[in-house]
Amino acid sequence: MRLFFYRVALAVLAFQTTPLRAQSEPAVTTVSVGGVEAVLIKPTKPIGSIILLAGGDGRIGVEGGGVIKRQGNQLVRTRMAYAKKGFAVLVPDVGYDLSALVGLMKTIKRPVTVAGTSRGTQRGAEGIASGARPDKLVLTSGFLSDASMGEPPGNARRRSERNAVSILGSPGLLPPTLVVHHRQDRCWATSPAGVAPFVAWAGGKARAVWIEGGEETGDPCEAQGHHGFRGVDQKVVEAVSAFAR
Repeated sequence: MRLFFYRVALAVLAFQTTPLRAQSEPAVTTVSVGGVEAVLIKPTKPIGSIILLAGGDGRIGVEGGGVIKRQGNQLVRTRMAYAKKGFAVLVPDVGYDLSALVGLMKTIKRPVTVAGTSRGTQRGAEGIASGARPDKLVLTSGFLSDASMGEPPGNARRRSERNAVSILGSPGLLPPTLVVHHRQDRCWATSPAGVAPFVAWAGGKARAVWIEGGEETGDPCEAQGHHGFRGVDQKVVEAVSAFAR
């Protein structure tokens, strides 16, 4: 008889706790906002919101059900890490209206932080210049200032590249800003030398966190190099999360 009641108690406990575990998992969906499809990851009680802007051409292949086909980009591949820290996360495909993205996330939970990496920092700056007003901004491996630019292969594109300083024109548009940069970033357009001039230009609105270590393979401007923080993803997540709270 005691064994019977023991088994019943275990069954009741399992019935009660399983829904609680399910509720603790963030909901992952695809939403249409600002003219594009985006993946929305929403914890039950978010502590804030983060919008992740991919680098490169920005095409990540968002599909239904929260699926992303191209997941190599550093911010894209770490999206669940931010959700596990309690943030509502939005990851848009290319062609977005940043003001619309920020507006959506403000209805979910503030503060809203926009985090862009590599060419995503250009798109983030362009969005702010066009009227987007996030509460905070993060620029990782960024196109920051003229000093960020080295000599590209063939020396064909250097003068056409825009950076955060040239796009914004004035630090008055900047929200509180965090720069995250790898000391060994060898990408020609995001030299570590560009960090200090940007922070100085920002006039107290920006600070920098330096990342070291990890690995590098292939193109130094791609996600598997120091430019993409290969092997040190968690260091980036910790720095961005602490700033975004």
